[in-house]
Amino acid sequence: MLERVWVPPGPYDLRRSMGVLRRGPHDPAFQVDRRGAVWRATRTPQGPATLRLASLRPRVEAAAWGPGAEWLLDRLPALLGAGDRPEEFTPHHELVAEAHRRHPGVRLVRTGRVLESLIPSVLEQKITTEEAYRAWRLLLRRHGEPAPAPSPGTPDAAAMPPGMRVMPDRRTWLSIPSWEWHRAGVDGKRSSAVLRAVRVAPRLEQAAAMELPDAMTRLQLVPGVGPWTAAEVLQRSNGAADAVTVGDLHLPGIVGYALTGRRGADDAAMLELLEPYAGQRHRATRLIMLSGVSPPRREPRMRRWDIARL
Repeated sequence: MLERVWVPPGPYDLRRSMGVLRRGPHDPAFQVDRRGAVWRATRTPQGPATLRLASLRPRVEAAAWGPGAEWLLDRLPALLGAGDRPEEFTPHHELVAEAHRRHPGVRLVRTGRVLESLIPSVLEQKITTEEAYRAWRLLLRRHGEPAPAPSPGTPDAAAMPPGMRVMPDRRTWLSIPSWEWHRAGVDGKRSSAVLRAVRVAPRLEQAAAMELPDAMTRLQLVPGVGPWTAAEVLQRSNGAADAVTVGDLHLPGIVGYALTGRRGADDAAMLELLEPYAGQRHRATRLIMLSGVSPPRREPRMRRWDIARL
């Protein structure tokens, strides 16, 4: 086990800051234990690693296990949002100002890892989040590997949530047969996009060190990765404060309703409303989502199509 401590420069909300990396309540790569510590399994350039984060104000204590533990802890401040600058954000709407005031500890995290955010983002294309979370969960459980664990009999071993998994390596992703994708509910279009991304993963990982426009361009060179997917990835891998998500089914309507009280906003209307937040548009939408304000539902939820049953 390796350990590190990070002292945030101000208020820090570990659960909400790191929570964007969680793909559903049963994500095998991200869990919260009974004491509120965050556990994350990831694949680093040095190999798999498990990270435990505990908020003990005013500090965050981290412990890591596995071949990638040192790599992970060396980048701990960046992961937790040390490079983020929430103090530079200026609210231009009362609702945004109130959310900013109520959530001073939320920072934009930066994993530095592109593929681990890109694959689940591709799985979320054009389907419900429930279906996407299920696909990610099944693929990791069947094709991932057990997350590195603390030594048996130690308090950390007892606290580690059961069943944690590290996502597959490149070779394993490429070896998953078509019927396994189908069993997980992933159609051919999305599985093909994942496989194309995996084949050029080293080039995609370079985007983690690029400025936002160049990173967006790099990711979208992969067929099947559009602006929506690229923004969702870079929000997590790069902590990109301006990577606003366009092409989302719900976000424009939520932003439009929250800022104007009117329904029916599209991407163009959302971007116009967010223009005062240029450079910080993703942070603005994050705060709007944290406010909990959204238009009343008028239509039934999107129907779930389980292709694994076809």
